[in-house]
Amino acid sequence: MDLSQLLTDINDFVWGPIMLAFLVGTGVFLTIRLKFLPWINLWYAIKMIMLHKADKQGDLSPFQSLMTALSATVGTGNIVGVATAMVLGGPGAIIWMWISAAFGLSTKYAESVLAVKYRETNSVGEMSGGPMYAMKNGIGGGFGKFLATAFALFAVCASFGIGNMTQANSIASAFQSGFGWSGEITGAILVVCSLAVLMRGVHSIGKVSSFIVPSMAFFYILFTVIIVIVNFENVPGGLAIMFQMAFSFDAVAGGVGGSIVASMLTAMRWGVARGVFSNEAGLGSAPIAAAAARTDHASRQGYVNMTGTFFDTMIICFLTGLVIASSGMLGTLDPETGKVVSGAPLTILAFSTVYGEGAKYIVSIALALFAYSTILGWEYYGEKSLEYLVSNRKVIYAYRFLFSCITFIGATQTLDVVWNFSDTMNGLMAIPNLLCLVILNKDIANECFDYQKNFIAQGK
Repeated sequence: MDLSQLLTDINDFVWGPIMLAFLVGTGVFLTIRLKFLPWINLWYAIKMIMLHKADKQGDLSPFQSLMTALSATVGTGNIVGVATAMVLGGPGAIIWMWISAAFGLSTKYAESVLAVKYRETNSVGEMSGGPMYAMKNGIGGGFGKFLATAFALFAVCASFGIGNMTQANSIASAFQSGFGWSGEITGAILVVCSLAVLMRGVHSIGKVSSFIVPSMAFFYILFTVIIVIVNFENVPGGLAIMFQMAFSFDAVAGGVGGSIVASMLTAMRWGVARGVFSNEAGLGSAPIAAAAARTDHASRQGYVNMTGTFFDTMIICFLTGLVIASSGMLGTLDPETGKVVSGAPLTILAFSTVYGEGAKYIVSIALALFAYSTILGWEYYGEKSLEYLVSNRKVIYAYRFLFSCITFIGATQTLDVVWNFSDTMNGLMAIPNLLCLVILNKDIANECFDYQKNFIAQGK
């Protein structure tokens, strides 16, 4: 067995049914443990994004912290991942994306609460937090430190693949198909843009993310809503097939000519997998950005960061899915290969029903911006994880420089082995993080109920 096949097999196991059940199961447990307060307070959390101006200890405003986290989660999964899930799991996969995201709200809230509660101040006065600090300071002892070291190591490894090279490759592919640019040109531009932002640190990432993320999300949502309106007569049928294929124990055929066949279990598997890949609830990455926020209570930032899952999966992914379902393009066969069109090409086909030739430009630019923002967010995750392992500031600056330069490799090379390895590291991050959430569930509940009593109940 060659290395590539070995890594593929390991990756399939890491992201298999046991891991997905652990991820969703933890979300279900926390939702019940917190008496459904993350669901009940969702609108309150959305209002907090813009209204709360905490003048407290921290590096970023609550809004910048959320945008930094969203910059890493709103990425290729919202365009490529949704289309792939609908081909492999049928339109019903979108419903299971929603269901997993609903419980993911509680998971994202919980891990963000712990990140703020157990954060520390580093040697240059910046906040350092995330699952590794919750494990070290919350769980404590040799076991806590072991989990923390394992998580940080997995996160650093994942940052170069999932957070860098795969995103750079997506950008290069998008500009190649949309504008005919070579990978070398795209790679060189990426290196310059990444260095300009990343070498300046977290404040620069926060400022750029707080501009790029809302802008790109607004325009992408606008373009998708227009398609849904134009194809509105197909929306009821699209929604009906989504629900039918999401909850049918027998395999149901859908798409053009019935070329997409899926049962409930298939829809569940791919919907949950792609949903988690997109919003990262339970992986432990987003709380690293939450820990940098200026806030007066851990629970407040927990609610703010929780909305990332709502916007990423329940809004953007769902709209992409609805566009594809109502376009009539799902199940289209590629005339050259004879295979079902999937990924970004399927999304472009769906957009072309309204925008014609302009579809490839819209999707290409959206994909590039989504992927670039992911590069920025994941650099911060990797940097803070490396900082936990090695406190030397020279190493941190070297990491920023190296991370920026590696975008060129991602844009110009096809590295299946590296991608499988980093995808596995990404999945392995979830294991210590989920264990931490379960072990420290009492801490999370205490913070949640204290905030409910002393802040929300009093209208603060």
